[in-house]
Amino acid sequence: MKSLLFAGALLLLLSCGNSTQNYELRDISGIEVNTIWEDSMSVRAVEIARDGSLWFADNRGRFGYFDYKDKVVMDSVKYDTIVPHFRAIASNGENIFLLSIGNPALLYKIDDKLEATLVYQEKDSAVFYDAVKFWNSEEGIAMGDPVEEGCLSVLITRNGGNSWSKVPCDLLPPLAKGEAAFAASNTNIAISGEYTWLITGGVRSRVFYSPDKGRSWKVYDTPVVQGEPTMGMYSVDFWDKDHGYAIGGDYTRPEYHTANKLRTEDGGKTWQLAANNRGPGYRSCVQYVPNQKGNELVAVGFEGIAFSQDGGAYWKQLSDEGFYTIRFLNDSTAYAAGKGRVARVLLRKNGVNTSN
Repeated sequence: MKSLLFAGALLLLLSCGNSTQNYELRDISGIEVNTIWEDSMSVRAVEIARDGSLWFADNRGRFGYFDYKDKVVMDSVKYDTIVPHFRAIASNGENIFLLSIGNPALLYKIDDKLEATLVYQEKDSAVFYDAVKFWNSEEGIAMGDPVEEGCLSVLITRNGGNSWSKVPCDLLPPLAKGEAAFAASNTNIAISGEYTWLITGGVRSRVFYSPDKGRSWKVYDTPVVQGEPTMGMYSVDFWDKDHGYAIGGDYTRPEYHTANKLRTEDGGKTWQLAANNRGPGYRSCVQYVPNQKGNELVAVGFEGIAFSQDGGAYWKQLSDEGFYTIRFLNDSTAYAAGKGRVARVLLRKNGVNTSN
């Protein structure tokens, strides 16, 4: 019965809606998960660089990349006696940038020889950065919890990441009391062209929107579950400037699947609940599958990997293996990371790898 409902909803979506035009349905029946690195670490920060290599950073100040033979090339940094806990990573096409949580906030630029240069630091008992991303080779953005009362922490670079400046609070919409963000998978920020979306969570969970690469901002309400510090949106991704999807819930109640998934078709101005009262429950990361016209999504969390091929209206569980974050190399291969490991994830079609 579930499979018939899933197929029926998909056929309905295929008959209407711009994002599904010319979409060829793929019969994704499962996945293959191959661990490429195991260690006593936690990895929430992964990034696929321009050359296709997978970069990572962990909670023990370590960072590096996997070459084409899955050999890890790794280094580490310390700030005095502090070992940075990295949860955010980004590439501008030329360098890799690592951002730590906690006090002090440390933002490093990493070159192709794995040499680390500290390009920004911030000391405050309340400092906690969640995500970092680039619009292009010169301009990038990072976001974090409020340090000044009622104001998101937003950093901007316009010179290739060599220096970063904090956006003044009077240029940002005010935060509600108890509104912050989750450093769960480095997907609090979504970018499409010059358009940018930042998501918050907690007592209030909203979408901060900029149409001009962080120069001006608006904020929009969402119907996602909220009201407690552990509730709200944890991850957002946009297929284009209009179509986006967000996921979250409450990580202390991962089976709770009411009002934890939502999507937009107008660039984030309005959001509608999706797959409400249906699985999956809490997930920490959602990503569109490349080259599938905005129809296919994958969501991961410590409760497993879920897949949708109708824009997130219906989902099916592909695996119970837990991860924190995932990034796609192409429409059949992704890299997922979590507690103790990094793995290659292959989508399977009728029992055959789609990459074959």
